[in-house]
Amino acid sequence: MTEELIILTSTALSIGFFHTLLGPDHYIPFVAMSKAGNWSVIKTSWITLLCGLGHVGSSVLLGLAGIGLGTAVSHLEFIESVRGNLAAWFLIAFGFTYMVWGFHRAYRNKTHSHLHIHSNGATHIHQHNHHVEHMHVHQDLVSPSITVPVTVASPGRLEKKDTVNLTPWILFTIFVFGPCEPLIPILMYPASYQSVGSLLLIVLVFSAITLLTMLTTVLLLRYGISLVAVSSLEHYTHALAGAAVLFCGVAIQFLGL
Repeated sequence: MTEELIILTSTALSIGFFHTLLGPDHYIPFVAMSKAGNWSVIKTSWITLLCGLGHVGSSVLLGLAGIGLGTAVSHLEFIESVRGNLAAWFLIAFGFTYMVWGFHRAYRNKTHSHLHIHSNGATHIHQHNHHVEHMHVHQDLVSPSITVPVTVASPGRLEKKDTVNLTPWILFTIFVFGPCEPLIPILMYPASYQSVGSLLLIVLVFSAITLLTMLTTVLLLRYGISLVAVSSLEHYTHALAGAAVLFCGVAIQFLGL
C-alpha cells in the first residue's frame, strides 16, 4: 500500500465517521420513526442499513459513472448539490405532513365517553377512543345507573395496523436522493488516479464506516430514549417524530448541516 493510499484510506475513515455523526439527518429520522412506530431493534436496524446503502450507493454510482465518462468533478458536484436540495425539501415535506397527521391522530385518539341507555332504564357510560380496540357492553343491566370504565391501552399497543406501511420506503427514497458530498471530489477522484483496486478500497472503507456509524448512533439514541419516561407525551409520538424529521430538513436546507 502506497503512502498516498494510506492517506486516502485514513481520510475515508475520518470523513465517513464525522460526516455521518455531524449530520443529524443520518440518524434522527430513524430514531424518531422507530419510537413513533414501536419498531423492534431488528426492524430499526434493517431500515437504517437499507437507507444508508441507498444514501452511499447513489453517490458511488454517480462517481463511478463520472469517472468512467471522464466528467469534470465540478459537474458532478453540481449534480450532488441539486440532489442535496431535493433531499432536504423531501425531508421537510415528509416531516411536515407526518407532523400534521400525528397531531390529527392524537386529537382523534383522545378518550371520550358515550352514554348507553338500555330497555330496562339502566344506563352506563362507555369510555373509548377510535384507534384502540374496545368492548361495548349491551346486555340489559340490573342497576339503573352504572359507569363502566374501559381500560384504554396506550397508542401503538392495540391499534389497528395500517394496511401498508410506506414510511420505510419514503425514507429510502429520500436517502437515495441525499448525496455523500465529500465522497466523489475528496476520495473517489484521487483514488481513481491510483488504480481500480484503490478506488474500490476507498469506496468500501467509506461505505462501511458510514453505515456502521449510522447504525450505532441510531441504536444508542433509540436505547437512550427508551429509558426516558414520556408517558404524558405518548399521544403525540407521531407528531413529535414528524417535527424531528422536519427539523432535519430545515437544518440541512437553511443551516447547512
